[in-house]
Amino acid sequence: MRYLAILLLAPWLLILGWAYWAYPKSLPRTRARRSFDVAALLLAAFAAVQCDMVAFDTASVPAVGEYGPSSGAIWQQVLPALYGYGACVLVLVLAMIIRHLVWRPHARS
Repeated sequence: MRYLAILLLAPWLLILGWAYWAYPKSLPRTRARRSFDVAALLLAAFAAVQCDMVAFDTASVPAVGEYGPSSGAIWQQVLPALYGYGACVLVLVLAMIIRHLVWRPHARS
C-alpha cells in the first residue's frame, strides 16, 4: 500500500513529463538541452517518489474504535499523492524556468 498513491498518479505524471519534453518547440534542441531535460525528468521522478514515501510515513492512521475504523484513513493515500504531485510539478516548473533562461532565442537588434 506504500506506493499505491504514486502508482495511481503515475499516468498523469507521465503526461506532464511528456509535455515538458515536447514543448516549447521554439527553443533549440541541442544535445546539452536534451541532457538537461533528461536530468530534470529523472530528478522530478525521484522527488515525487521520495515525497510520496515521506508523506505516507507522516500520515496518521486513525485508531479502530468501538464501531470500526473512524473516517480519515483515506488521507494515508491522498497525502502522498499530493506531496508526490507537488514535488514533481515544482521540479518541472523550476527546470522550465532555467531551460528558458539558458536556451531562449536571443532577440535580434
